[in-house]
Amino acid sequence: MSAATLHEAIAAAAALAPECPLDFPGSGEYLTLRELDGAATAAARGLVAAGVVPGDRVGVLSRNNADFLVGVLGVAAAGAAACPLPLPTSVRDLGGYAARLVAIMSAAGIRRVVVGARTDSVARRISGGLPDLEFLPAGTLTGSADVPLPPVTPADLAVVQFTSGSTSVPKGVRLTHANVLHGCAAISEGVAMGPGDHGANWLPLFHDMGLFGTLSALLMPIPMTVWTPSAFIKDPAAWLRDFSDRRCSIVASPNFGYETLVDAVTPAEVLDLDLSRWRVAFNGAEPVLPGSVERFVAHFAPAGFVPEAMLPVYGMAEATLPVTFPPRGRPTVTTWVDRDRLAAGEVIEVPRGVPRARGFVALGSPVRAMELRVVGEAGGVLPADRVGEIEIRGAAVTSGYLGAVTAAEPADRGGWLSTGDLGFLHGGDLYVTGRRKEMIIIRGENYYPEDAEAAVRDTPGLHRRRCVAVADTTADGAEVITVLGETAVEDPAEVARLAAEIRVAVSRALDLDRERVLVHLVVPDALPRTSSGKFRRSAARELAHEPTKKVPDVTRT
Repeated sequence: MSAATLHEAIAAAAALAPECPLDFPGSGEYLTLRELDGAATAAARGLVAAGVVPGDRVGVLSRNNADFLVGVLGVAAAGAAACPLPLPTSVRDLGGYAARLVAIMSAAGIRRVVVGARTDSVARRISGGLPDLEFLPAGTLTGSADVPLPPVTPADLAVVQFTSGSTSVPKGVRLTHANVLHGCAAISEGVAMGPGDHGANWLPLFHDMGLFGTLSALLMPIPMTVWTPSAFIKDPAAWLRDFSDRRCSIVASPNFGYETLVDAVTPAEVLDLDLSRWRVAFNGAEPVLPGSVERFVAHFAPAGFVPEAMLPVYGMAEATLPVTFPPRGRPTVTTWVDRDRLAAGEVIEVPRGVPRARGFVALGSPVRAMELRVVGEAGGVLPADRVGEIEIRGAAVTSGYLGAVTAAEPADRGGWLSTGDLGFLHGGDLYVTGRRKEMIIIRGENYYPEDAEAAVRDTPGLHRRRCVAVADTTADGAEVITVLGETAVEDPAEVARLAAEIRVAVSRALDLDRERVLVHLVVPDALPRTSSGKFRRSAARELAHEPTKKVPDVTRT
């Protein structure tokens, strides 16, 4: 890519294909790349006229519509760093959302926020916590052509991407123009994106997978359709019909999105779909479950979906998204290993179906300009088939986080970034086993929360297979696993039966004494999630100790 900055790259794409379309079904907006580039440049001039200077960090608060992309591109062209801000996940969480957002913006030093259409009410929620905050309506940012734009270099910050906060408070990831362009190029090259493709996205644009997936399509350029997250969540079947009718070919989703589509689309409805043009189904942002992939591929095969289209990937905001991709044209590979040896850090393959088997989906090898290694507790590089922490280094990898530089940042470690993820290399592929912070330790033995969840996820009575396992302690300090599950069951006797069934299943699956397993059932949609849909395990642990949102008459079993 010859362009050195994000706005130069958009301008180059617009010059190459000025009429390439970008549409937003939720707002009814339709733009060409030429119009997007022009709107972003005008917004950049408006921001400069409003007092934005190079080095500023400017929030972007918008739904999935044109205002969001114009805001991000305009801020970057003005020499500042665009800070995509999350929207609330539910009406019930507005109070907590406002407090978290105020904390994020205060820590990031955000003094101005570009506000998109229909987000005024959200802006009012946060204005009280930051009285000096200046809101700039996106529709008013149309600076005069005689306002000069500052010089911007590839090393300047383009985006500050906040992490999901699934295990801690969200951190601001510093991403330069060079980082963003390298990350987008890795995505497009990794799937051979090009003429004939049509990109699709329903993920929130403030999330790294939604933002950089969309930008990679625009920079290629290929036609792009951006739905609102609610369009998918409220009616997945209708979304898939629209996706099919538009003959889209590339889309990204967390694993739960593919499970949702299987549940929402009946076998009869599948026959009315044409998914033969769907050639890339990115599956990432959360653990990729073998059963989910198998069910999806089998369910939608009659509509023309081919196994090779499913692409389990590994990525993170710190890498400007992509870290590993499988080779194109390869069906999903699952490796089954001994669960007990895995907890001890050793990978031993076993046949599928044996009692101690746990399946992991292969996530491929590093994308262009990316390096990867697995290290042990002492920091040494581990050989294949040993579990350790995944570290990455490359052109798209951040130099660190907002705030004080710490010894954990890449600049102090030869450019290597500790991801916090555990995994192993096997047969040339990366496999991710879990988060270091989420490992459950009982009497010195390691247990992966995913093993407990897999043992009960399909239990009748659980709402949409939603459950979370966390490390916990009893009142007397004993180490335990607490499993939190959502259920719509209300009869106390049935609730007690469900809790007992879950407890027995986890105890048997992990070979744990029953008193080491606690079960806490909550009403549907009570388990806390991040803005990207991941379960917030630390918050879920606190929920287990709260008297609210519990199914009636159920205590910690």
